[in-house]
Amino acid sequence: MSDEKVLPFIEHLVELRKRLIIIVVAVVIGMGIAWNFSGEILNFIEKPLTGATYLTSIKKRIYTEVKSRAPALYTRYKLEQDVAAPEKKHLLNYSAPLEPFFIQCKISMLAGFILVLPIVFHQVWLFIAPGLTRKERRMVVPFVTAATFTFCVGAMFFLVIIWPVIINFSLSYEAEGLQSWFNISAYVNFCLRLILVFGLIFELPVLTLLLARFGIVSYDLLAPKRKYALLASSIIAAFHADLITMFVIMLPLYLMYEISVWVALLFGKKKAAASNEVAAVP
Repeated sequence: MSDEKVLPFIEHLVELRKRLIIIVVAVVIGMGIAWNFSGEILNFIEKPLTGATYLTSIKKRIYTEVKSRAPALYTRYKLEQDVAAPEKKHLLNYSAPLEPFFIQCKISMLAGFILVLPIVFHQVWLFIAPGLTRKERRMVVPFVTAATFTFCVGAMFFLVIIWPVIINFSLSYEAEGLQSWFNISAYVNFCLRLILVFGLIFELPVLTLLLARFGIVSYDLLAPKRKYALLASSIIAAFHADLITMFVIMLPLYLMYEISVWVALLFGKKKAAASNEVAAVP
């Protein structure tokens, strides 16, 4: 009896090793492709350091509107200094030999991973496919497409919307005698880690969609647990040191849970209705 249990377990391990090897090979190939434009990615990550972000444009528009509508406030708070202030470029620094090279490797690895996301998710699907029905296995293309798309949306949402907010908030503490001196490793590692976090956060509705279609979760199961989801979001966000980063992680995380609740409602409703009809048949 014990041998019968051990054999399927070993087969699962062999299958898992096979899928992991394919994923690693795909990521290495993707890393080689991404190496060619890793410099452009680093320049994009550094963009908030120049102050040339959407936040600067929004701030100048608001100050211009204040000048036309309330010139007294505009003069009182010396907003013209911010409007006319030149962009100040902050440079990254490194203090260890080959540090920029290893940073380029990390950027290329993450970019390569994102490039081969369809392969990664397809391998994940193939690993869990033996436990699915024939009808459920047909969802492989929608799953791979949706999972890849939502991860990329989460990553771009962070880079374009959230990352400038974090850096702008950090630079706002600069004053006479207090200047920023960002280390390239700390700066890039922080950014890459949050790219992964936001990509995974945006995967939650896709995961819920699958579980709802398979009948594992439902609206009735998820909806009453909103307060626990808010608590869990706060705990996950609390692993980041500063308050702003905690907030920008907690809010999207809970928002994705709320979207997942409605996804479960939309895709679990028909199944629940069908089961009620079957139960009503004498």
